[in-house]
Amino acid sequence: MQISRSTAILTISLMLTTGSFTASAAEPPHQPIFQLTHVAILQPIPMREGAREIFDIIRDMESETVTTPEETGSSAVAISAAPADLWERIRNGFAMAEMDSEEVRNGEDFYVNRPEYVKRIIERSKRYLFHIVEEVERRRMPAEIALLPIIESAFNPKAYSRSHASGIWQFIPSTGKNYGLKQNWWHDDRRDIVAATSAALDYLQNLYSMFGDWELALASYNWGEGAVGRSLIKNRNNGLPADFRNISLPPETQNYVPKLIAIKNIITNPAAFGVELEPVPNQPYFDKVATTRHIDVKLAAKLADISVDEFNALNPAYNRPVINVSGSRILLFPADKVETFTANLKNYDKPLVSWHAYRAKKGETAEKISARYGISVQRMREINDIHGRNRITPGQILLVPHNGHADGADISVMNDKPVEPRMLERNVVYAVKKGDALSGIARRHGVTVAQIKSWNGGVERLLIGQKLILKHTSFEKLPLTSSEQHAIPAKKRM
Repeated sequence: MQISRSTAILTISLMLTTGSFTASAAEPPHQPIFQLTHVAILQPIPMREGAREIFDIIRDMESETVTTPEETGSSAVAISAAPADLWERIRNGFAMAEMDSEEVRNGEDFYVNRPEYVKRIIERSKRYLFHIVEEVERRRMPAEIALLPIIESAFNPKAYSRSHASGIWQFIPSTGKNYGLKQNWWHDDRRDIVAATSAALDYLQNLYSMFGDWELALASYNWGEGAVGRSLIKNRNNGLPADFRNISLPPETQNYVPKLIAIKNIITNPAAFGVELEPVPNQPYFDKVATTRHIDVKLAAKLADISVDEFNALNPAYNRPVINVSGSRILLFPADKVETFTANLKNYDKPLVSWHAYRAKKGETAEKISARYGISVQRMREINDIHGRNRITPGQILLVPHNGHADGADISVMNDKPVEPRMLERNVVYAVKKGDALSGIARRHGVTVAQIKSWNGGVERLLIGQKLILKHTSFEKLPLTSSEQHAIPAKKRM
């Protein structure tokens, strides 16, 4: 389809006059910047600060023709027969351009030299990969996109980065919220396999609709569309090529797309790299069950005849030992266990919940309450996010075991319980570097521009070497191996 440069500039000019130019990530605009026919944008594009300023440049690349995701992906889904091995299906859908570079070779070496790490990734991916491939094909996107969680999280749904990015797609809180991923005391949809996959693909399609190029879309997923756009503008203004391979990018983003291509190369011909790629069945691993009743995690696993670990691996979004549906929630079970679960649930005539809500009274301590309900102090603090020296306050609602005491209430009263920080804030001093902007610093550290200004006397202009105070909230560390710690991007820039 064709979008003229004059139309793009006129659209932006109209938005500038109405003041909609400054919509932040926390408040997505009500309409997309461009109404592109045939582009699969499933919701308005949540634009961050500074992103709109680049649209006239992005749209006026070497050609004014923008290829839509459907057009780009047509070759990616032209599969004549369904192979038995999901890896073969993925190979058939590869559509991104080859890349011959030192960064690609470094990426290949990284995975080839860590065979045990690769095996763990593949083992974890078996639960989720079929669903992701189905969604990628349905949206007519290149199959390489289905491999992105290898880079983002090593397919670890509990992966958590220093910038608070979570889940296999590594959404930071604000971007997750923009794409409909709810985060509360009971569950974090950034870790929900189905919801987060849908949100990540929405985001990637929106980025592709902006740049018309998958390499730039992926770079933006890692670094932010505003930062990538400004780098494009800089090259254009200096008469330099404006594409992924020529613009200025931070080291992590420079290696991000090459690493994906490296994974693609290994998947394409594992034998050439000496990699044993265990087959993954080309069939659904899980199925969905809607529930409108609260239920213990242990009981749900028992009724499905699966382990608690397996249930948690398929339903990693839930934060507590009991699932508070608050209307309706979708649970995932192995495809061959759905009938087992539904039949056993139908015939189960005992309470589904062994936990209830307790409102603390004046003078009560964690030790006193835990003894009353037959639970260790450590376990009660863990379940209720009571960390460090934090004390229980009168009126505070706690989740406790139901052991016959009549002073508890149904857990529905805890639906609006706020998310509490897991650890205390700490101040970090950041030295401004060449090319830094407030919006970029904010993205990299998971904060907002307004927060940076408030912490630094309303700073507007930045000077190289200038010191900024940033407030970081530290969260509990994941039990990852050293290979996994190196593989997961250290700073998420959504």
